[in-house]
Amino acid sequence: MRSKIFTLLLLLFCANTLIFAQQEAQFSQFMFNTMAINPGYAGSNGAICLNAFARQQWLGFKDPDGTNTAPQTFLFSIDAPIKFLHGGLGAVISKDKIGFEDNTNVRLAYAYRVNVGNGFLGIGAEAAFLDKKIDFTKFKPIDTGDPLLNGKGKESNFYTDFAFGVYYNVPGKFYTGISALNLSEPEGLNYKLKRTYYISGGYEYVLPNNPDFEIDPHVLIKTDFASAQYDIAAILKYQNKFWGGLSYRVQDAVTILIGMNLKDFKIGYSYDLTTSNMGGSGKSSGSHELFLRYCFKIEIPRIPKSYKNTRYL
Repeated sequence: MRSKIFTLLLLLFCANTLIFAQQEAQFSQFMFNTMAINPGYAGSNGAICLNAFARQQWLGFKDPDGTNTAPQTFLFSIDAPIKFLHGGLGAVISKDKIGFEDNTNVRLAYAYRVNVGNGFLGIGAEAAFLDKKIDFTKFKPIDTGDPLLNGKGKESNFYTDFAFGVYYNVPGKFYTGISALNLSEPEGLNYKLKRTYYISGGYEYVLPNNPDFEIDPHVLIKTDFASAQYDIAAILKYQNKFWGGLSYRVQDAVTILIGMNLKDFKIGYSYDLTTSNMGGSGKSSGSHELFLRYCFKIEIPRIPKSYKNTRYL
């Protein structure tokens, strides 16, 4: 089964080499950020997990007048298993700035979990709320009579949207998932959010002759069926405490990944070496990304039961 899954992912990877236009926020450490792209993931860690990401993309990319227009993204997510709901709940809050556009997104997800084979299957749905703002006063039109830009100030629009995802995980072995965001494809401000599909997968391989080391390959495919983006990563872990690796985003960047576990904390850093034209002629010195996770469990103490004996009443 595992070989079939990765064969499918490889075929999908080879089928297309187009770059995906950035509507959804982009993360190089995608293997730690599944909650943001697949509602079926909610509660899969068996603990309450808080994630935080900060990304500065294409550092140094500026307008001719020196204004910083490089994308900046901040994301916070939380998810937890909820026994009486037979699954998990999750929430994602993100702020994504691209040029003169400012997006604030809130997503609320529920996943139903069921045991399948040696793992579990999460089937999730999500409601999303997006506030999009564009400052038209900062645009410099090539045509001074452009009606789409002239006379406009700061404008905003509010979108309500939905997402759906399926996530399967065999703990300590592998995971795979498929999801769809922007299902209703809302429109506003001369802008349409395209329905976006994600396919993800990963595998944990412990070296048989040296179990201190583990190799984890990961794949992420993002597409709207008009264009696509592919990320392939491989991480080497040591004693499940430290890791380092490389990732390649087709026609865009090579990424260096490092990180470590500190008890209940996980911290990671990535640096993108831009290979596209964005990195040419000194336009960008690369992209930086910082990741932090904290997981914990709330143990409810059992109240010992007492029994009355009629002999001592």
